[in-house]
Amino acid sequence: MGIVAVGGYAPAQVVPNAHYAARLETTDEWIRSRSGIRERRHAAPEETASVLGGRAVQDLLARFPGALEGVDLVICATSSPDAMFPSTAALIAGAAGLRGAAAFDVSVACSGFVYALSVAHAMVVAGTARRALVVGAEVMSRVVDQDDRSTAILFGDGAGAVVVGPVPAGYGVQAFALGADSSGGPSLFLRGAAVSLPGGTPMGPHLTQNGREVFKFAVRIMGDMTEEVMRRAGLTVADIAVFVPHQANVRIIEAALDRFGLPPERAVVNLDRYGNTSAASIPLALAEAQAQGRLTDGAQVVLAGFGGGLSWGAAALRWWAARNGASGSTPPIF
Repeated sequence: MGIVAVGGYAPAQVVPNAHYAARLETTDEWIRSRSGIRERRHAAPEETASVLGGRAVQDLLARFPGALEGVDLVICATSSPDAMFPSTAALIAGAAGLRGAAAFDVSVACSGFVYALSVAHAMVVAGTARRALVVGAEVMSRVVDQDDRSTAILFGDGAGAVVVGPVPAGYGVQAFALGADSSGGPSLFLRGAAVSLPGGTPMGPHLTQNGREVFKFAVRIMGDMTEEVMRRAGLTVADIAVFVPHQANVRIIEAALDRFGLPPERAVVNLDRYGNTSAASIPLALAEAQAQGRLTDGAQVVLAGFGGGLSWGAAALRWWAARNGASGSTPPIF
């Protein structure tokens, strides 16, 4: 089983660093030097996570007509759902005409897409579903404090979608490596029904992040989980053709590349234009890579995400360039 179709969507509103430089104590140079971000996208008032996810599915269908045929499972990874229930996945399924499909959300922050992909893969392999639509969709601009320099400048909105289904022998998912450590929970959190974490850490209405601690964790875990998923898949660094990391900070990505001696041109990096879109970042990057023709038939791909929990998830797969959608044939809705 593997990914047989991919699509992405980013809102039209571009928010450059100058927007924050004009209202917060920061500069364009400060933001770029510390994160690599020069702009991000913000959703329009009527755009929710389900709307963004639905538009990513529309883009997927524009590239791969008929890709939803046989889909009977929809999973959405999101930390900014339309509602606690109905699930954002159910809303996306309804908009896509997938009435009756099983649908549920996965909440693992920025690691969410890889977790959702692993669940979809397992359910299709087990025969619980025939084909699965996996979406990462976020409106992070609404869960961060836009007056907080430490978070507002980092996050953006967007969505990506893939379909998981049968692929020819020798292609598809090879391995996953997932994990979490709740001792790091106080370093990155977003409040739900409680007012504090179990250890007593108080939670306010917005996403809260200890940037220094998360950065140290991310630099370590990005390399550790990539090594682990390569080991499970029987791969070496030389095998990796396309590395798709979570788009949080360019320094974290560069540290991973340096650790493995992986040439920068093998990594997909678009955070300079979209910022950190949480669970949407990996599928959005995949969609862009497919549109650019980088996901060639047989390409060895590694995905690596990390986030709140603290959590991490990596996947290794051999790309199948589906015959019903040529790489780069349709411009993405970006």
